[in-house]
Parts: sequence; C-alpha cells; structure tokens
Amino acid sequence: MEKNHQGLKRGLLPRHVQLIALAGMIGTGIFKGSSDTLNIAGPGVVLTYFIGGILLLIIMAALGEMAVSYPNLNVQLLVNKAFGFKVSFIVGWLYWINWIIVTVVELLAAGSFLQFWFPSAPLWLLSLFCGLLIVGINLFQVKYYGELEFWFAGIKILALTAFIILGVLILVGIIPSSIHDPLSNYTAYGGFFPHGFHGVASAFLVVMFSYGGAELIGVAVTETKDTEKVLPKIIKGAVWRVIIFYIFPILIICGMIPWNKVSGVDSPFVQVLSITGLPGAAHIMNFVLLTAVLSAANSGIYATSRTLFSMAQSGVAPKSLLKISKNGTPIAGILITSAWILVGIFLAYITPDQVISYLMTIPGFTVMLIWISICAAQLKLRPHYKSKPFFRVIGFPFITIFAIVSLSVIFIGFLLNSNNLIGSTVCLVIMGILIVLSFTVRKMN
Repeated sequence: MEKNHQGLKRGLLPRHVQLIALAGMIGTGIFKGSSDTLNIAGPGVVLTYFIGGILLLIIMAALGEMAVSYPNLNVQLLVNKAFGFKVSFIVGWLYWINWIIVTVVELLAAGSFLQFWFPSAPLWLLSLFCGLLIVGINLFQVKYYGELEFWFAGIKILALTAFIILGVLILVGIIPSSIHDPLSNYTAYGGFFPHGFHGVASAFLVVMFSYGGAELIGVAVTETKDTEKVLPKIIKGAVWRVIIFYIFPILIICGMIPWNKVSGVDSPFVQVLSITGLPGAAHIMNFVLLTAVLSAANSGIYATSRTLFSMAQSGVAPKSLLKISKNGTPIAGILITSAWILVGIFLAYITPDQVISYLMTIPGFTVMLIWISICAAQLKLRPHYKSKPFFRVIGFPFITIFAIVSLSVIFIGFLLNSNNLIGSTVCLVIMGILIVLSFTVRKMN
C-alpha cells in the first residue's frame, strides 16, 4: 500500500473517488430536501437545480485545474497556498464545520427513514445507532472505506435510475396507474412557477446544500492513485450525472403527484411509490434512501477527519490531529467528529420535529462561501502554475469571475431574506468567530 508524504495511505482507486464524490452530493438534499424545494418553488425548482448545476460545473472545473497543477493539495491547502494562513484558517475550519453539520443532517435523516418501520422509536436513538455504525466503518483502512462507499453509492444511483425509468413508464401510461393526466400536475395548482422567480431564487439555499459535496473530490485527491490522469475524467463524469439525478426525479415527482401535496413527512420518493400500488415499492425505496443518507454521512466523516488532518499539516489546527492509526486513518479527527455527532443527536432529542430543517439551511450558506474561495484561489494561482495544465477552465478568467459574482449575489440575497434568519445568523456568528480567531491564533507548528 503506497503512502503519501503526509502519512495517509493512497488506497483509493479512481472508481472509489468518483463514487465518493457522487455519494457526498446525492443524499438528504435530494431524497428529503426535495420536499422543501418543491414547497418553496413548485415544479419550477428544476430551473434552480439547473442553474446550480452550471455553477457546480465551474467550481469543479476550477478545482480540477488546481488539483492537476498541485496534485498533493486538497481544498484547504490550495486556499493556504493562494492566500496564506489567515484565509486558509477561516476556510479550513468553515469547511470542517460545514461537513460536521452535513454529517449530522444525514444521520438524522437516516433516523427519520428508520422511523418508517419503527414509528414509535425516538429519532435521537435511531440516529445514534446509525452514527455508531458509520463511525465504525471509518476506522478501517481507507481502501475498505472506498470499497464500501463504492457499493453504497452504487445502490442509490441504481435506485434513482430505476425510479426515473419506472416514473417515465407510469407517466406515459405503459404501466397502469391512477394518474390519468400527469401533464396537468405541471400546469395546475398555480402553474409551473407557482411562486414566480422569487420561489425559484428562494430554493437556492437547499439546492446549494444538496450540491455541496462535489468539492469532496478535492479532499479525496490526496489519497488517490494517478491523480493527474483520473481527476479530469472523474469531474466531468460526476457533474452531469448529478444534474440528471436531481432534475429528472423532481420532474417525475411533480408529474405523479401535485407539488403542493408533497407532505415533507416522508420522502417524496416514498410518497410517490406509495400511491403506485406496486407491492413493497415504498419499503424498497425507503431502504434505498436509508442506504443513501448513510452513504452521504460516511462521506461526511471522511471529509471532516481528512480536513482536520490537512489543517494540522499546514498549522491551522493542532499538531495532535496528525495522529494516525495502524490502518493509516486519521484517528484523532474521526474521534472529534464523533463527539460533534453526539451534539447533533442531542439536538434531535431536544427538538426532533424541526432539527433537520433548521440544520439543513446552515450548510447552504457555508457551501457558497467555500465555493467562492475555490474560485478565488484559482484566480490567484493560475498565473503561478509551473507549467500549463492539460485540464483548464474554459473562458478564464471571465467564467470564474461569473461564478464568484453569482454565488456572492445568491449569498447576500439569502442573508437579507427574513425566512432564513436562523441559518444566516448562525453562519454570520461562525464567520465572525473564525475571522477573529484567524487574527489571534498563531500558526501551530
């Protein structure tokens, strides 16, 4: 097993990294968050997902370009190279906080899906069980994590593909159902854009949370074999698949049931399959959804532990976080992440009904800030490449600037929206604390 100079084992194969990135992006955001976006924007939310997908492509291309030029640096280390200690301190810890919250949300969603079968069991207990399972998985060698994640992610991608095919067959009438005129569901109940452009724009917060995880490729790259060869292909393949796996299922859901009948209690996917009358379909889909969010949580623990490790390398975090187990995994980072998962589960104990919706808004803010920092780092580093990379952002610098401006406008718009008061307040408090600490904390050599 090859080790990199930092002590982490390079045990991830190209297929592992591709599925890890998809696993981070396809989780609660689509399977449970889609009920929120549909209630916000109606069927027109597909436009939000499409615009978000274009921005995602730009971010991924910028990250891929930098990863080819600096193959041993992940997101936090790239920002450190571009802007130095203070900015990398803010971005590194912001990225870690982002993934901590995402991981907690995914585990709470897993608990809520288990309640489909165990309705009397409390959310916090089921989520605790899921958390113990996923933490245990991450204590193994990274190659075993990658292999398990490959199959985890494969199950949910296969399920989404089957859902799309089944939905199309039902909507066109090949499979009999009680849906007589599916097209009317797109035009009735206020039309395709029932809440106008405001609804489309308002849905961006959950959409950005949903797409967050694409940059996980920039974390996994330090444990990937033959980075320069496989990364561009992985990025190009991941982006278009994610767009398809969001937009098509949303259109099918809206065709099969009126958008304003999406309850938000169960996943819209389970809700749709429950009305088809197919034997066991809802139970099968609920199992797939459980697997999906556990997969995303698995990616979250991977991301948080590796981010702490890289921050310790660059002096942004204590050197004690460089501790590695005999299996080559960053044991200290995994244990710290586990402690914060317990905090999230305690929140589920206090407020089980609102905790997922509240927590889901926060990563929408932090993801936008992280994506802006990735584009800004690419703008800064491009003139300093030792050689011209074979993988480059087309239309530089205009495309990169367009992404920065677009993300900034979306970010400011959400700060000014009173409906996002909790998420924006938490985000601003976190940013304020990190900015103050970046000027007071010295590099931890």
